[in-house]
Amino acid sequence: MQGLIFTFSNIKKMAAFSNRITELFGIDYPIIQAGMVWASGWRLASAVSNAGGLGLIGSGSMHPDVLKEHIRSCKAATNKPFGVNIPLLYPKIEKHIETVIEEDVKIIFTSAGNPNTWTRVLKDKGKTVVHVISSSRFAKKAEDAGCDAIVAEGFEAGGHNGREETTTMVLIPAVCKSVKIPVISAGGIATGRQMFAAMVLGAEGAQFGTRFVASEEASSHINFKQKVIASVEGDTMLMMKKTTPVRLLKNFFSQQVQQAENSGASTEELNQLLGRGRAKRGMFEGDLENGELEIGQVSSLINEILPAVEIVKNLWSEFLTVFHNPLTNAKN
Repeated sequence: MQGLIFTFSNIKKMAAFSNRITELFGIDYPIIQAGMVWASGWRLASAVSNAGGLGLIGSGSMHPDVLKEHIRSCKAATNKPFGVNIPLLYPKIEKHIETVIEEDVKIIFTSAGNPNTWTRVLKDKGKTVVHVISSSRFAKKAEDAGCDAIVAEGFEAGGHNGREETTTMVLIPAVCKSVKIPVISAGGIATGRQMFAAMVLGAEGAQFGTRFVASEEASSHINFKQKVIASVEGDTMLMMKKTTPVRLLKNFFSQQVQQAENSGASTEELNQLLGRGRAKRGMFEGDLENGELEIGQVSSLINEILPAVEIVKNLWSEFLTVFHNPLTNAKN
């Protein structure tokens, strides 16, 4: 079980932890905050990094000049490692790559595209590169492209999702078997107990998205945050499979999408329905009916908005509790 090969020192004080993920990033805990659009600005990224995890700036909703401002603000707010997530389908991808190189960002997470396109460019500039995948086949491609680690994201995840619809419980062991580089689990993980389970399956860290949306530092609108913590099982659904699959909270907009899909709408018709700025309208501006509300299934387990440092502390404390006595603490 590669995921549980690590060392502890002075556990009561939540001190040193070491495995391939903590060593790769230079962080205290193998807790990674996902780089989510409209939620992951410099405030959240720096807060998570200062707490001992790895904070990521989500560049997918940013123009190049805005990304540059966030990187510089993050550097001013933390002296700990942080990174930038770059969706490879971003229309101005060359500018974002240029920005992270010019601003000397050490850690780059890429997603939603072919890792062969930019991994070597980033590696030649001395960057640590991690790619997000949804299948063992793409995990191997990322490894062959030269990535230092991968994020294996299951079907439960919020936002843009894999077409394979493989759940995290199935995906993690399959991916760990197919590659030698470290694997970070993602999708449907919001607690230390779930993190422990993923590491039993072979992962060496966990990426948390939905849990950090419900943080004080997340740049998403308070209406959206409140909607997230009020959600229950069954309140999310994977939609837009003809275009780019995405998991959303159910609302008036999602009902329109579902009706269009059920009636056999074409890709062009779905794109027209989606229009421009739907995600910003929902997650950043707080329009809970007409906006796109990207979030994971695990939102049903989250019931409060907390400072990022408290989230990291709670995740790690629960992880250690279960680690020391997994059977006793399984239902607590």
